[in-house]
Amino acid sequence: MKSTLTAAALAAALAMGATQASAEMSDIKVGMITTLSGGGASLGIDIRDGFMLAVKQAGAGHVDVVIEDDQRKPEIAVQLADKMVQSDKVDLLTGIIWSNLAMAVVPSVTAQGKFYLSPNAGPSALAGKGCNKNYFNVAWQNDNMHEAAGAYANEQGYKNVFIFAPNYPAGQDALTGFKRFYEGELAAEIYTTLGQQDYASEIAQIRASDADGVFFLLPGGMGISFLKQYADSGLDLPLMGAAFSFDQGILQAVGDAAMGVRNTSQWNKDIDNPANKKFVETFQAEYDRLPSLFASQGYDTAMLMISAMKKADVKDADAFRAALEEADFESTRGKFSFDTNHHPIQDIYVREVIKEGDVYTNKLIGTVLTDHSNAYVDECKM
Repeated sequence: MKSTLTAAALAAALAMGATQASAEMSDIKVGMITTLSGGGASLGIDIRDGFMLAVKQAGAGHVDVVIEDDQRKPEIAVQLADKMVQSDKVDLLTGIIWSNLAMAVVPSVTAQGKFYLSPNAGPSALAGKGCNKNYFNVAWQNDNMHEAAGAYANEQGYKNVFIFAPNYPAGQDALTGFKRFYEGELAAEIYTTLGQQDYASEIAQIRASDADGVFFLLPGGMGISFLKQYADSGLDLPLMGAAFSFDQGILQAVGDAAMGVRNTSQWNKDIDNPANKKFVETFQAEYDRLPSLFASQGYDTAMLMISAMKKADVKDADAFRAALEEADFESTRGKFSFDTNHHPIQDIYVREVIKEGDVYTNKLIGTVLTDHSNAYVDECKM
C-alpha cells in the first residue's frame, strides 16, 4: 500500500495533534501487560505499537506507559498486574491478548478500583454476570466475530460444518458464537490444546467427515501451523474463520495457503473513513509495515482513553468512567459505541485474503452484521 504522507507532513500532523492535546488533557499512568515473546508475540507487539502511536499523536508528556511481557502465562500476568497497581501506582491497565489471562487479571484489577480497557480479550464471563463498572472492552465480546461467521455460513448455504477451536475461554466463546447464528448441522465440534502446533489428527477427522466447510479459531502461531498443514494435506473444503487467524502479521507467515479464505472482522485497512485512513498512513510511516487488526484495536483503545482524559481526571473515577462511556473519539472502525455492559456496538464485515504485490492482506467483501452488540447484556447488572 503506497503511503501518501511525506515524512515532513506526518511529523507536522503528529506535532499539531500533540500540541492541541497537550493543552487539554489531564495526566495518567498506564500499565500495559501484553504478550511480547513466544508464539503470540506479534499480536502483543501490534497492540503495543498501535497504542503508542495514538499516545505519541496526543502528546506523550501526559501519558506515562509502563510496558511488561506476560509471556502468555496467567501467573506472570497476575504478578505484573499486582506490581503495577501496588508499586507502580498505575491508574489504568490494558494490553492483554488472551482470555485466560484476562480472566486472571481483570477481576483483581477492578476490585482494587482501577480501570481496565481491553484491546482484545472479551470473555463472556466479563460481559455478563462478571461485568464491572471499571471494565471496558474496546475490541469485541469474544462471541461476536464467530456469530458473524455463523451468519455468513448461512448466507453461503453451508449445511454441515466442521468446527474447532482451542480449549480456553475465547475458544469456547468462539464455537458458542458460531452455533448461536449458524442454522445448519455440525459435522463435528472439537477442542484442541492451546498452543498446539500439530494438527494431523484434526485434519484426518475433517477428511473422514462429510463436512461441506470448516470453521475454526486458531490465533497466532496455531493458525499458521494449521493453515500450512491443511494446504499440504490436499483437502479442498472451504475454510472460514475470524480475523484472529487471518490477520496482517499472520498472513505473511502463512503465504499462499491462506489465499481466498473468507474471515470475519470489525476492522480492515480499507474501511473508508478519515480516522482509519490517518491511522493506516501514520502507522505505516512510523513502523514501516501495514497495521493489523490488533494494531487498530490498540490504537482505538488509546484514543478512547485520551478522549476521556480531555474531559475528566482519572482520579475522579465517576467522571472518568462517564467520559469513557461516551466513547467520544473517531474510531478506525467508523461507528462505535458502548452497550450498557461496556462492550462495543459495531458493524462486522467479511474479508477475503488477497495479495497486493508481494504482500498478503485482506479486502472487504461486505457487511454481515450491522450495529451488533452481544448476547450477555441482560446478564450484566451494573
